[in-house]
Amino acid sequence: MADHTHAVPAGIRRPAPATGPGGAGRRTGALPVAAVAAAFTLAQVLLVHPGMGLGWDETVYVSQVSPHAPAAFFSAPRARGVPLLVAPVASWSSSTALLRICLALLSGLALYLALRVWRGLFPARVLALAGALFASLWVTLFYGPQAMPNYWVAVGALACAGCFVRARADPHDRAAHAGLAGTAALMALMRPMDAVWIALPLLVLAVPGRRWRPCAALVGGLAAGCGEWAAEAYAGHGGPLRRLADASAIQDGLGLHFAVTDQLRSLGGRTLCRPCTGALPSPLVTAWWYVLPALALLGLLLARRARRSGPTRTALACAAAAAFPYLFLIGYAAPRFLLPAYALLALPAADAALHLVTTPRGTWRPAALGLAVLALAAHLAVQYAVLAHTVARTTADRRAWHRTAGALHALGVRPPCLLTGQDAIPVAFYAGCGSAATDGHNANSTRAAIEETARRIPVATLTPAGGAPPAYARGWPAHRLGGLLLYVAPTAQKGPAT
Repeated sequence: MADHTHAVPAGIRRPAPATGPGGAGRRTGALPVAAVAAAFTLAQVLLVHPGMGLGWDETVYVSQVSPHAPAAFFSAPRARGVPLLVAPVASWSSSTALLRICLALLSGLALYLALRVWRGLFPARVLALAGALFASLWVTLFYGPQAMPNYWVAVGALACAGCFVRARADPHDRAAHAGLAGTAALMALMRPMDAVWIALPLLVLAVPGRRWRPCAALVGGLAAGCGEWAAEAYAGHGGPLRRLADASAIQDGLGLHFAVTDQLRSLGGRTLCRPCTGALPSPLVTAWWYVLPALALLGLLLARRARRSGPTRTALACAAAAAFPYLFLIGYAAPRFLLPAYALLALPAADAALHLVTTPRGTWRPAALGLAVLALAAHLAVQYAVLAHTVARTTADRRAWHRTAGALHALGVRPPCLLTGQDAIPVAFYAGCGSAATDGHNANSTRAAIEETARRIPVATLTPAGGAPPAYARGWPAHRLGGLLLYVAPTAQKGPAT
């Protein structure tokens, strides 16, 4: 009789056998990961206020599908993944709280599914700890319920790397190949350039073994995800190369930049560090940023010693590729840019951390465990403090936009209407207006077009107090609102049409 026992491919742990009817052992192994994902979802709802208004980039993405306001200008670096993600809610409801709760639920489910891809490659407790490490970061909690692409690239990268390891090990694993294509498409829909960077090491790793099916699945997924972006590039940007050039110009020109220090400055809660000046945050705030890659490298050494380095090496290679452009090719920083790297580094870091606190027999080392618990408690305290500060400041900023929108309505600038000037894009969304600019990264109109529009519908422009209004608004009545001056076209002064 033929022997149908299959050897476990090198670098992959043999999954724990199912025990009892229905694979009770596997269900038990999934529970810690599910618990982490559920806690992550709950923490988002409790710590990041569901009613926190939409941010600048969020208003751009949501306006593409929302009936609340005209679609804002969609600049070259953006992709349509987020509008597709939020469309099931934003296309019929203007409730920010509902949108955030739905995104929190989806982000928790996505984290669970991404970690489950790695079952059998790492023990369940490693997967649970990796999920907890990633989910406990203030930047993960802050952006999980937001209409932004970076978290989705992160979970897509985590799942994509795991699917690649499985597909490379077993050419007949159809689920792994389908998952590889699907997660590559997800990343490309959200941020095409990030997806290409993350896919590069996977393509390189596939070459020595001539694993062409994983390559085909990966490239096919990337092509499917980038298809809309490429079509839009031909339709409105003069082709993909021109769109890439425009995106580079908006990002201050891609080239050699040492942005490591900029990223460190952003860890104190600066959602965008541009220009990135000022003092570095306290070492207590940045300590985890050094510890995470150190633990991940230790995880690689331990995996090599145990001759199971394949999955760890893949995760580290993708993490390095995801981080490289944001550390060395861009001249500013935002903490969300490195979310994919953090998600991938969490796996080998969790593996190393558990090795340090357990003996070879799997029992706890009391002294090491005590130190680890203290370090984890300090880590959580720091992350919560930064998150609370960031949420409070961000909420205040967005309430200011809401007040400005209310002042515009009181002055007769009601839909249909047009807004230009400082913070025009988010304030216009809050007011239900369209937005326009004659220069800068979001230029989409001309002075003549704005003057013509002002003859038909209410138009206003926002400038800093003490600043000069644009030429077309110099004769318009001005109104002071805090640190802003609102110049309202005479058409609006007559009040809304009846």
